[in-house]
Amino acid sequence: MNDPVTLSSLVAASTTPAAVRPAIMVVAFEGWNDAGDAASSALKTIKAATGAVKLAGIGDEDYYDYQFSRPLMQRNAKGKRVIKWPTTRIYRAVVPDSPVDLLLVRGVEPSFRWKSFIAEILTRAEEENVQGVMVMGALLADVPHTRPIQASVSSEDPAVREALGAHAAGYEGPTGIVGVLAQFAEAAGLPTLSIWSAVPHYVAQPPSPKAQLALLHRVEELLPLALDLHELTEDALAWERGVDALATGDADVAAYVEQLEQAQDETALPEATGEAIAREFERYLKRRHGAAGTHEGHQDPGSRPGAPPAPQSPDTPGTPWSSDTPDSPGSPE
Repeated sequence: MNDPVTLSSLVAASTTPAAVRPAIMVVAFEGWNDAGDAASSALKTIKAATGAVKLAGIGDEDYYDYQFSRPLMQRNAKGKRVIKWPTTRIYRAVVPDSPVDLLLVRGVEPSFRWKSFIAEILTRAEEENVQGVMVMGALLADVPHTRPIQASVSSEDPAVREALGAHAAGYEGPTGIVGVLAQFAEAAGLPTLSIWSAVPHYVAQPPSPKAQLALLHRVEELLPLALDLHELTEDALAWERGVDALATGDADVAAYVEQLEQAQDETALPEATGEAIAREFERYLKRRHGAAGTHEGHQDPGSRPGAPPAPQSPDTPGTPWSSDTPDSPGSPE
């Protein structure tokens, strides 16, 4: 059986020998495109799992308005009070048994000079031999917390869409820094993927472990990358139970959640598609063969057999995203 096509295999197949190993840049920013902190938290999980090493930071005062993105006063490991400034940091990770490394970019969405900011990131990407880009985002949506959350994947590159089963982006409207970065990366000739998960808008406050889990499952499939998601899965189940308790205590919220459930169920297929079954079976095999500490028989709230199709990304017209909160932190790109 042929190995599945992934972004890593696409990059490896098209890369010429160089002094620096090829890398895929994985990006997430706190702020407008990070509802429930799902995307930035997902990248933090990847960083911890891969042992990524810090390479550089992007100049703070050049890009941030500190009255908008305020610095934080906190105590360090020695108990001393220090100031944590909003910034963007770049890390590199070597993935075992992978033909490519990861270049992780995690930060706070800049306040101004976006073009210069993107140019600085892409210059660093060129120095690190980045040959592909994966951006992650999360947005507020009219979806129920009780149903599986699946992350959707889009790309402007026809070859990437055909190889990885992504759909074409179609969103038009206000955008965030990840949308700009994806556009500039495409213009620079880098194969680029956008991965988005939905966060129920009535529980928008972070954390949102169920949406984070959906993003990480997609990352596992598309890189590929084995992550220990057992603890996060437990958090997602606990989060869902907690929201259940809150919803049942408020008749209006309970009625609204039921309305969202009915709307989503009406669009779901009566039985799992062949693609969904194949994806679930593949994930089961990874767990059987020791995929980074995942436990057999453990129910994943974001990936259940027979789950409805993944919601479309915010780049696709006709999506169920909430339209009454255009300025929310989770609005489309």
